[in-house]
Amino acid sequence: MNGNLKLALQKKGRLTEKSLELLRLCGMEVENYSERLVVSVRNFPLDILFLRDDDIPEYVQDGVADIGIVGENVIYEKQTNTPVLEKLGFGRCSLLFAYPENKELKKLEDVNGKTIATTYPKILKDFLKSNNLNAKVIELSGSVEIAPSLGVADLICDIVSTGNTLMMNKLKKSFKVFDSEAVLISAETTLKDEKKNEYLTDLRRRIRSVMTAHSSKYLMMNIPKNSLDKIIGIIPSLKSPTVLHLAEKDMLAVHAVIPSDKFWHIIDDLKAAGASGILLLPIENLIQ
Repeated sequence: MNGNLKLALQKKGRLTEKSLELLRLCGMEVENYSERLVVSVRNFPLDILFLRDDDIPEYVQDGVADIGIVGENVIYEKQTNTPVLEKLGFGRCSLLFAYPENKELKKLEDVNGKTIATTYPKILKDFLKSNNLNAKVIELSGSVEIAPSLGVADLICDIVSTGNTLMMNKLKKSFKVFDSEAVLISAETTLKDEKKNEYLTDLRRRIRSVMTAHSSKYLMMNIPKNSLDKIIGIIPSLKSPTVLHLAEKDMLAVHAVIPSDKFWHIIDDLKAAGASGILLLPIENLIQ
């Protein structure tokens, strides 16, 4: 045992590259992991274990891994004792009902009496129960989307991100059952280990910095002095804007960090208030 924090990641799948990208943005140098089960980060006390996503919650619960990155859908389905520490903002998807194109599912109650194939029986059964619905649930380990065409089920309940797989199998999306995204989970023992919790606190601070930066942009502009109050009223700044004097005495420079999705809603108002030389720049990290 080298005392490093051990992080379980999906070996191959939709969360793998995004998880590794997050670590790199956190300033961690991750070795080439191809075909390896364990790699070490060069500049942080962290070992990465590459596992099947379904196995991650149990490995973390049992303390084989200290922390893990996995979808909320897997956590809920496995019902493990693994506290969610951070929602990570990627790997978003939904568990939906889908049915053959030549059928109809107009209202949720139409699932009554139907046979539903899924790889998430726990989530589905809880949903049916909470909505007072009665349907037969068939658990499949994979290729759920072909169940209706084989006559195995009337409809399916499966994870959907783009919907391309459904279209290929002539299925239509219907009612939503569960929303999911990637989360950081921990073993209870990790939170009680002083040294590992210290490493974990550092990692979480870096993750929050990256996530805040990802959803923010750095806005810079020149404005007339007499427009300052109006401009400040327009900017949805995370903090008070920085105001700098320019060589031209009647002009100021205003710098601010704003939510990424707000810029295009305020650009016309900024220009109408006299703003010019407007720049919008990406932020790599933002520590608050």
